[in-house]
Amino acid sequence: MIKVTIWNEFIHENTQEAAKKMYPGGLHLAIGKGIACDDFEIKYATLEQDENHGLSEEVLANTDVLLWWGHCAHEKVKDEVVDRVMSNVWNGMGLICLHSAHMSKVFRRLNGTSGKLIWREANERERIWCANPGHPIAQGVPESFVLDYEEMYGEPFMVAPDAQPIFISWFEGGNVFRSGVTLQRGNGRIFYFRPGHETFPTYYNANVLKVISNAVRWCAPTVRFPYPTTHRPNADEQISPKVRQTSPEA
Repeated sequence: MIKVTIWNEFIHENTQEAAKKMYPGGLHLAIGKGIACDDFEIKYATLEQDENHGLSEEVLANTDVLLWWGHCAHEKVKDEVVDRVMSNVWNGMGLICLHSAHMSKVFRRLNGTSGKLIWREANERERIWCANPGHPIAQGVPESFVLDYEEMYGEPFMVAPDAQPIFISWFEGGNVFRSGVTLQRGNGRIFYFRPGHETFPTYYNANVLKVISNAVRWCAPTVRFPYPTTHRPNADEQISPKVRQTSPEA
Protein backbone atom coordinates (compact mmCIF):
# COMPACT_ATOMS: atom_id res chain seq x y z
CA MET A 1 0.00 0.00 0.00
CA ILE A 2 1.44 3.35 -1.09
CA LYS A 3 0.40 6.23 1.16
CA VAL A 4 -0.40 9.24 -1.04
CA THR A 5 -1.10 12.80 0.11
CA ILE A 6 -2.48 15.20 -2.51
CA TRP A 7 -1.82 18.84 -1.61
CA ASN A 8 -3.71 21.63 -3.36
CA GLU A 9 -3.88 25.37 -2.76
CA PHE A 10 -7.66 25.04 -3.23
CA ILE A 11 -8.03 28.74 -3.97
CA HIS A 12 -9.11 28.95 -7.62
CA GLU A 13 -11.95 26.48 -7.04
CA ASN A 14 -13.28 28.76 -4.29
CA THR A 15 -12.80 32.09 -6.06
CA GLN A 16 -13.22 31.47 -9.79
CA GLU A 17 -16.50 30.23 -11.20
CA ALA A 18 -14.85 28.45 -14.14
CA ALA A 19 -12.50 26.51 -11.88
CA LYS A 20 -15.31 25.71 -9.44
CA LYS A 21 -17.46 24.40 -12.29
CA MET A 22 -14.61 22.32 -13.75
CA TYR A 23 -13.47 20.83 -10.43
CA PRO A 24 -16.31 20.97 -7.90
CA GLY A 25 -14.85 20.20 -4.50
CA GLY A 26 -11.34 20.86 -5.72
CA LEU A 27 -8.99 19.48 -8.35
CA HIS A 28 -7.26 17.44 -5.62
CA LEU A 29 -10.43 15.37 -5.31
CA ALA A 30 -10.56 14.88 -9.09
CA ILE A 31 -6.93 13.68 -9.11
CA GLY A 32 -7.55 11.38 -6.17
CA LYS A 33 -10.63 9.86 -7.77
CA GLY A 34 -8.81 9.49 -11.08
CA ILE A 35 -5.83 7.56 -9.67
CA ALA A 36 -7.67 5.65 -6.96
CA CYS A 37 -6.84 1.93 -6.82
CA ASP A 38 -6.36 -0.83 -4.26
CA ASP A 39 -2.62 -0.05 -4.03
CA PHE A 40 -3.04 3.61 -3.02
CA GLU A 41 -4.18 5.01 0.33
CA ILE A 42 -5.09 8.60 -0.58
CA LYS A 43 -5.44 11.58 1.75
CA TYR A 44 -5.74 15.30 1.08
CA ALA A 45 -4.28 18.55 2.39
CA THR A 46 -4.87 22.20 1.45
CA LEU A 47 -3.22 25.56 2.02
CA GLU A 48 -5.68 26.92 4.57
CA GLN A 49 -6.43 23.64 6.29
CA ASP A 50 -4.48 24.57 9.44
CA GLU A 51 -1.30 26.29 10.59
CA ASN A 52 0.77 23.59 8.84
CA HIS A 53 -1.20 23.77 5.56
CA GLY A 54 -2.23 20.19 6.37
CA LEU A 55 1.39 19.01 6.25
CA SER A 56 2.45 18.36 9.82
CA GLU A 57 5.46 16.19 10.58
CA GLU A 58 3.07 13.37 11.45
CA VAL A 59 1.29 13.65 8.10
CA LEU A 60 4.54 13.68 6.14
CA ALA A 61 5.99 10.80 8.16
CA ASN A 62 2.97 8.81 7.01
CA THR A 63 3.23 9.91 3.39
CA ASP A 64 5.12 7.86 0.80
CA VAL A 65 4.40 10.22 -2.10
CA LEU A 66 3.30 13.85 -1.90
CA LEU A 67 1.53 15.44 -4.90
CA TRP A 68 1.76 19.26 -5.00
CA TRP A 69 -0.47 21.60 -6.99
CA GLY A 70 0.09 25.32 -6.54
CA HIS A 71 -0.41 28.44 -8.60
CA CYS A 72 -1.36 31.77 -7.05
CA ALA A 73 -0.26 31.42 -3.42
CA HIS A 74 3.31 30.09 -3.55
CA GLU A 75 4.57 32.79 -1.19
CA LYS A 76 1.85 32.05 1.37
CA VAL A 77 3.36 28.64 2.09
CA LYS A 78 5.32 28.92 5.32
CA ASP A 79 9.05 28.38 5.10
CA GLU A 80 9.00 25.93 8.01
CA VAL A 81 6.52 23.76 6.09
CA VAL A 82 8.73 23.94 3.00
CA ASP A 83 11.74 22.90 5.10
CA ARG A 84 9.74 20.00 6.51
CA VAL A 85 8.73 18.78 3.06
CA MET A 86 12.28 19.09 1.76
CA SER A 87 13.69 17.17 4.71
CA ASN A 88 11.25 14.33 4.07
CA VAL A 89 12.17 14.25 0.37
CA TRP A 90 15.86 14.06 1.24
CA ASN A 91 15.04 11.17 3.56
CA GLY A 92 13.13 9.25 0.88
CA MET A 93 9.58 10.59 0.45
CA GLY A 94 8.54 10.93 -3.19
CA LEU A 95 7.36 14.28 -4.58
CA ILE A 96 5.24 14.94 -7.66
CA CYS A 97 4.93 18.61 -8.66
CA LEU A 98 2.05 19.41 -10.99
CA HIS A 99 1.55 22.27 -13.45
CA SER A 100 2.36 25.64 -11.84
CA ALA A 101 4.14 23.97 -8.93
CA HIS A 102 7.29 24.67 -10.96
CA MET A 103 7.26 28.01 -9.14
CA SER A 104 6.54 26.59 -5.70
CA LYS A 105 9.13 27.15 -2.97
CA VAL A 106 9.54 23.40 -2.61
CA PHE A 107 10.32 22.77 -6.28
CA ARG A 108 12.63 25.76 -6.70
CA ARG A 109 14.64 25.00 -3.59
CA LEU A 110 15.04 21.33 -4.40
CA ASN A 111 16.12 22.30 -7.93
CA GLY A 112 18.35 25.17 -6.93
CA THR A 113 16.85 27.14 -9.83
CA SER A 114 14.32 29.91 -10.42
CA GLY A 115 11.86 27.44 -11.98
CA LYS A 116 10.93 30.09 -14.55
CA LEU A 117 9.65 29.45 -18.07
CA ILE A 118 7.59 31.19 -20.73
CA TRP A 119 3.82 30.79 -20.85
CA ARG A 120 0.72 31.78 -22.78
CA GLU A 121 -2.93 31.15 -21.95
CA ALA A 122 -4.68 30.82 -25.31
CA ASN A 123 -6.63 27.54 -25.15
CA GLU A 124 -4.01 25.78 -27.25
CA ARG A 125 -3.90 22.23 -28.48
CA GLU A 126 -1.06 20.29 -26.89
CA ARG A 127 0.52 17.06 -28.08
CA ILE A 128 2.56 15.28 -25.43
CA TRP A 129 5.29 12.99 -26.76
CA CYS A 130 6.88 10.18 -24.81
CA ALA A 131 10.63 10.84 -24.98
CA ASN A 132 11.65 7.85 -22.85
CA PRO A 133 9.18 5.00 -23.45
CA GLY A 134 11.29 2.59 -21.40
CA HIS A 135 10.83 4.55 -18.18
CA PRO A 136 8.34 3.13 -15.62
CA ILE A 137 6.41 6.43 -15.62
CA ALA A 138 5.72 5.94 -19.35
CA GLN A 139 4.45 2.37 -18.95
CA GLY A 140 1.15 1.93 -20.78
CA VAL A 141 1.21 5.51 -22.13
CA PRO A 142 0.91 5.91 -25.93
CA GLU A 143 3.70 7.31 -28.09
CA SER A 144 1.87 10.62 -27.97
CA PHE A 145 -1.50 11.94 -26.89
CA VAL A 146 -3.42 15.19 -27.30
CA LEU A 147 -5.01 17.65 -24.90
CA ASP A 148 -7.38 19.85 -26.89
CA TYR A 149 -7.15 22.84 -24.55
CA GLU A 150 -4.22 23.73 -22.33
CA GLU A 151 -2.09 26.59 -21.09
CA MET A 152 1.21 26.79 -22.97
CA TYR A 153 4.46 26.40 -21.07
CA GLY A 154 7.55 26.81 -23.22
CA GLU A 155 11.32 26.66 -23.23
CA PRO A 156 13.60 27.85 -21.83
CA PHE A 157 12.63 26.07 -18.62
CA MET A 158 14.86 26.91 -15.66
CA VAL A 159 15.11 23.42 -14.21
CA ALA A 160 18.15 21.67 -12.75
CA PRO A 161 20.56 20.31 -15.41
CA ASP A 162 20.24 16.76 -14.04
CA ALA A 163 16.50 16.69 -14.83
CA GLN A 164 15.77 13.71 -17.07
CA PRO A 165 12.97 14.28 -19.65
CA ILE A 166 10.29 11.61 -19.92
CA PHE A 167 7.74 13.68 -21.88
CA ILE A 168 8.06 16.59 -24.30
CA SER A 169 5.14 18.79 -25.37
CA TRP A 170 4.41 20.57 -28.62
CA PHE A 171 1.83 23.36 -28.60
CA GLU A 172 -0.41 24.71 -31.33
CA GLY A 173 1.43 28.05 -31.25
CA GLY A 174 4.72 26.31 -32.06
CA ASN A 175 6.39 26.14 -28.63
CA VAL A 176 7.92 23.02 -27.10
CA PHE A 177 8.49 22.12 -23.46
CA ARG A 178 10.02 19.40 -21.28
CA SER A 179 6.65 18.59 -19.76
CA GLY A 180 7.65 15.60 -17.66
CA VAL A 181 11.05 15.35 -15.95
CA THR A 182 12.53 13.29 -13.12
CA LEU A 183 15.05 14.24 -10.45
CA GLN A 184 16.51 12.67 -7.36
CA ARG A 185 17.42 14.57 -4.21
CA GLY A 186 19.03 12.52 -1.48
CA ASN A 187 16.94 9.39 -1.08
CA GLY A 188 13.83 10.98 -2.62
CA ARG A 189 12.57 10.79 -6.18
CA ILE A 190 10.87 13.80 -7.80
CA PHE A 191 8.68 14.03 -10.89
CA TYR A 192 7.46 17.28 -12.45
CA PHE A 193 4.48 17.01 -14.82
CA ARG A 194 3.26 20.11 -16.66
CA PRO A 195 -0.41 19.54 -17.69
CA GLY A 196 -3.15 20.70 -15.34
CA HIS A 197 -4.54 24.23 -15.75
CA GLU A 198 -7.36 24.78 -13.27
CA THR A 199 -10.08 25.62 -15.82
CA PHE A 200 -9.40 22.80 -18.29
CA PRO A 201 -10.51 19.14 -17.96
CA THR A 202 -6.92 17.86 -17.88
CA TYR A 203 -7.34 15.83 -14.70
CA TYR A 204 -10.15 13.83 -16.28
CA ASN A 205 -7.90 12.69 -19.15
CA ALA A 206 -7.09 8.98 -18.91
CA ASN A 207 -3.52 9.37 -20.18
CA VAL A 208 -2.73 12.20 -17.76
CA LEU A 209 -4.08 10.13 -14.88
CA LYS A 210 -2.09 7.11 -16.08
CA VAL A 211 1.11 9.17 -16.01
CA ILE A 212 0.38 10.44 -12.50
CA SER A 213 -0.49 6.95 -11.28
CA ASN A 214 2.74 5.55 -12.75
CA ALA A 215 4.67 8.42 -11.18
CA VAL A 216 3.25 7.62 -7.75
CA ARG A 217 4.55 4.07 -8.05
CA TRP A 218 7.96 5.23 -9.31
CA CYS A 219 8.33 7.92 -6.63
CA ALA A 220 7.38 5.59 -3.77
CA PRO A 221 10.33 5.25 -1.37
CA THR A 222 12.83 2.46 -1.78
CA VAL A 223 14.46 3.58 1.48
CA ARG A 224 13.35 6.00 4.20
CA PHE A 225 16.06 7.20 6.57
CA PRO A 226 17.90 10.46 7.33
CA TYR A 227 20.13 11.68 4.51
CA PRO A 228 22.96 12.36 4.77
CA THR A 229 23.84 10.49 7.94
CA THR A 230 26.58 12.85 9.10
CA HIS A 231 28.78 11.23 11.73
CA ARG A 232 32.38 10.35 12.56
CA PRO A 233 32.78 6.62 11.81
CA ASN A 234 35.33 4.21 13.19
CA ALA A 235 37.87 3.05 10.59
CA ASP A 236 36.99 -0.25 8.93
CA GLU A 237 40.63 -0.87 8.05
CA GLN A 238 43.73 -0.48 10.20
CA ILE A 239 45.45 2.86 9.72
CA SER A 240 49.22 2.61 10.01
CA PRO A 241 50.96 5.27 12.11
CA LYS A 242 52.64 8.01 10.11
CA VAL A 243 54.93 10.89 10.97
CA ARG A 244 53.25 14.14 10.06
CA GLN A 245 55.36 16.10 7.57
CA THR A 246 55.94 19.63 8.77
CA SER A 247 58.13 20.99 5.99
CA PRO A 248 58.56 20.38 2.26
CA GLU A 249 61.01 17.66 1.28
CA ALA A 250 64.21 18.81 -0.38
